[in-house]
Amino acid sequence: MRQPILVITPTYNESATIRRLMTDVLALRSDLELLIVDDGSPDGTASIVRDLQVRNPDRIHLIEREGKQGLGSAYLAGFRYALANGYQAICEMDADFSHNPEDLPQLIDPVVKGETDLAIGSRYCKGISIVNWPLRRLILSYTANMYARWVTGVPIQDMTAGFKCIHRRVLETIDLDDIRSNGYAFQIELHFRASMAKFRIREISIIFREREEGVSKMSRSIVREAIWRVWQLRFQELLGRGSSRRSTNDRQ
Repeated sequence: MRQPILVITPTYNESATIRRLMTDVLALRSDLELLIVDDGSPDGTASIVRDLQVRNPDRIHLIEREGKQGLGSAYLAGFRYALANGYQAICEMDADFSHNPEDLPQLIDPVVKGETDLAIGSRYCKGISIVNWPLRRLILSYTANMYARWVTGVPIQDMTAGFKCIHRRVLETIDLDDIRSNGYAFQIELHFRASMAKFRIREISIIFREREEGVSKMSRSIVREAIWRVWQLRFQELLGRGSSRRSTNDRQ
């Protein structure tokens, strides 16, 4: 019997898509389980999750938190749940269908087969693979990734990618309590720490689509956090808190 794989999805006001997302993910393969981390969505997202959980108690899990606490803290809560419950492979995925559930297997398989420790669904490893984004948003994202690569020295094309599969040994090695980023900088920091710990990282090209429902969670404070956090990470490495040797990154 295959070991279950956990897909972590943070939510805040995702009632328009969460039912379909959970149905589509669970239909992909029998070893997938879902953990929804909901930050007190006022639109009833958690109620929809609980409704489906009654029918799939072994495959749908829910963490309900009070108030909007942020993307990074939601994933950290999910990672701790995954480690405490023995999952070997853990995925990150958005709830708005900007990440296609059908791409999950190509991220999961190389991790489960031992070919890599971290598989990233990349928008930029084969040119630009984004559909329906406004030009301003695309320029911001692309330049942010160039900036993060330049400052940190980590050779990952999509440093801010939030669609990935991680082996538990990565999360066991990284000090989760030391991760300070909470917005999109969280993804940069996670990739940075995995690279500094010399884990194998593979970028796999996916098509990223503009969210189908709802509004983007991007804000000026999130952008500011990302700008300054990359320098803090770099200085920590230079001061000896990280390793100067990097992992061997492979792309597909």
